Amino acid sequence: MSSGTDLDAHLSLLRRRWLILVGCVVVGGTAALALLRLVPAAYTATTQVLVQPLGIGEPGNQVTARQREALNLDTEAQVAQSAVVAARAARTLGVDAVEPVEVAVPPNSSVLLLSVTAADPDGAAARSAAYAEAYLADRRESALTAMAKQQEAVLSKLKQVNAGIDRVIKQVAALPKGSPEHAIAVQRQGVLNRQAAGLAVRYDALRTVAVTPGSIISRPVPPAAPSSPSLPLFLGTGLMLGLLAGSAAAYARDRLDTRLRTPADVDRLTGLPVLGDLSGPREHGVLHDLASALVAACPGKRLLVRSLPADLYASSLAEPLAVSAPLVVLDGSDVRDLSRADAAVLLVGLGQVTSDDVAAATRRLARHEVPVIGVVTATDAVPSFVPLLEPHPPASLGKLVATGELRLAQSPQDETSALHALHQRRPGRPT
Repeated sequence: MSSGTDLDAHLSLLRRRWLILVGCVVVGGTAALALLRLVPAAYTATTQVLVQPLGIGEPGNQVTARQREALNLDTEAQVAQSAVVAARAARTLGVDAVEPVEVAVPPNSSVLLLSVTAADPDGAAARSAAYAEAYLADRRESALTAMAKQQEAVLSKLKQVNAGIDRVIKQVAALPKGSPEHAIAVQRQGVLNRQAAGLAVRYDALRTVAVTPGSIISRPVPPAAPSSPSLPLFLGTGLMLGLLAGSAAAYARDRLDTRLRTPADVDRLTGLPVLGDLSGPREHGVLHDLASALVAACPGKRLLVRSLPADLYASSLAEPLAVSAPLVVLDGSDVRDLSRADAAVLLVGLGQVTSDDVAAATRRLARHEVPVIGVVTATDAVPSFVPLLEPHPPASLGKLVATGELRLAQSPQDETSALHALHQRRPGRPT
């Protein structure tokens, strides 16, 4: 089956169950609007922070296609969201805890966007600014701590080198000049002197380096409008959930509902071909087409007609039909009909029968080796097949009339008496 056919089948199912689908969509939209009114408004304020490289080397930072400088903003964003920065911001505001901050990094920039969402606009702006100041203070403090540790390490190393120089000087003085030991000691003294000079330069650089963690380039402004709840987001989500729920409910209802309401339902749920549809207004020639289809589909000369339900009744007259082959129509009133029938056709009352009823009738006929050639659908009017057999061709199927029950006819005389008996059993019906 092609994708177009699958789509047509799905759309047809949704058209059949449009009431369920529309109801779920309306409920989803209504629930979204109600939730929109119940959810309290929230305001978001944003602070822009320019992050600058510290005077000391940034450990582990590498220049990449995203980061042009030796400054990893992804790492800085995680630091800004850390619990240490949140606790410092809470102490600045004098509260126990603050709302979490959202950090965004614009591409190809050294800027962090610190956004805080709160119940009031002034509170959101104050918390965003507190986060920015806490982040910069924490970054400065961390840099100073790291620099102090580096200074301590360099100073300790310098003391070790100076102690080594003192030992080498004593060795040089004690060794005789011109000896190999004296030359080695002099060379070691030169190496230690160079190390001491390099450490001294490094120590002085660490003491004089300027620590610039960054600066606030855009202070937060109390927002004039709430950032949430968002009408398009809530309404769109509600309608989409309603659409999904309605589609699922329509599919479930369609699969569980086996009642035959249209000819398409008969073909879809039973798999039997629909030979004719008498549920709508009867156009000229529709009964002739039905009779021709019955004659063409019947493998023999005896056709058994079964009504589902059995109390379907006729409400209108039909026109005489001329066909090219005789066909004996059996209605099951004779005990021999089931054994003599070559095929069967089911008259299905739309809206009154389920697919299970049709399947049960088909199985009953199959047990007697009577194949079902198709289905004729109707509402309150079903045809009565009254065959008029002629001794010479062209033969006549007779009259396809909607004036009574289906009668068995084996000869013109039998048909006349059967039709007469039919009208006798249905007094007051049109003749």
